[in-house]
Amino acid sequence: MKKENNFEEKQRELDRRYLRMARIWAENSYCERRKVGALIVKNKMIISDGYNGTPSGFENICEDENNQSKPYVLHAEANAITKVASSTNNSTGATIYITAAPCLECSKLIIQSKIIRVVYEEEYRLRDGIDLLERAGIEVVCLSADEQTH
Repeated sequence: MKKENNFEEKQRELDRRYLRMARIWAENSYCERRKVGALIVKNKMIISDGYNGTPSGFENICEDENNQSKPYVLHAEANAITKVASSTNNSTGATIYITAAPCLECSKLIIQSKIIRVVYEEEYRLRDGIDLLERAGIEVVCLSADEQTH
């Protein structure tokens, strides 16, 4: 039992570190309303990263004149998943660390990319993405900013 608790505490510490790194990565976003970062980690190696923003080659302006996100803005998770998909790596068995809970569309991408664990920081106004991940048998962990300071 003690060995298991030690493993869990080490995993929790790794989760906190990777979430801090995802927060730093979110600073790269040009989005004004909300900056979100994501890291995909496999075998303790970061294999991909992403932040929310416009597609490659588009202007780096995420909001329209009404301060609404433009419909073609990509979420951090989608950017990280498509980035790993175009590399020699794969995300099978990986963990994705996200500064905000994934939406329904990103949760579908997470499932299809064979990521087995999702660690996130902030709750989203809708819970359908989290519910779908749990239904798919993916481990979901919410580590609020308060829990990360311990």
